[in-house]
Amino acid sequence: MRKSSAILFLLSILFVLTSCDSNQVFDAYKSVPGTWNKEDVVAFNFTPPDTTNTYNLFVNVRNNNAYKYNNLFLIVGVEFPHGKTLTDTLEYKMALPNGAFLGEGFSSIKENKLWYKEGFLFNESGNYTVRIQQAMRASGKVNGVKNLEGITDVGFRIEKPSTH
Repeated sequence: MRKSSAILFLLSILFVLTSCDSNQVFDAYKSVPGTWNKEDVVAFNFTPPDTTNTYNLFVNVRNNNAYKYNNLFLIVGVEFPHGKTLTDTLEYKMALPNGAFLGEGFSSIKENKLWYKEGFLFNESGNYTVRIQQAMRASGKVNGVKNLEGITDVGFRIEKPSTH
């Protein structure tokens, strides 16, 4: 009797955890093997569900202890189906002043869900592409960091705005 109630409890926890993500429209990750070269673009292709509702967009980044910066600069571009491109240079805080990494996770890997755009309207029907590229520079240096260490995965996420 105890074993079946424990299994039922675990299944109910799993159901609650998976149902909490009902706002997700698109969520994908791509691994960064070794280092992230400044020329390497991580691209995500998708077709949004409609052209009338707005969505919140996020860049997701997983880093490990080899990441040696307290911030992260990215160039993110959204390519629309009919040729228009929106490009942004973004800066995200990755660590506290004491060096402790921000993000979620109990191991040496931290996951950061970084705001990209709020209330974004995919106003053209068809396939979109999001391109993400690292744009890090060492302090006081003009040239960018050619091979960025410590980023293990890069992701892109689309969510319906919360209703609560």
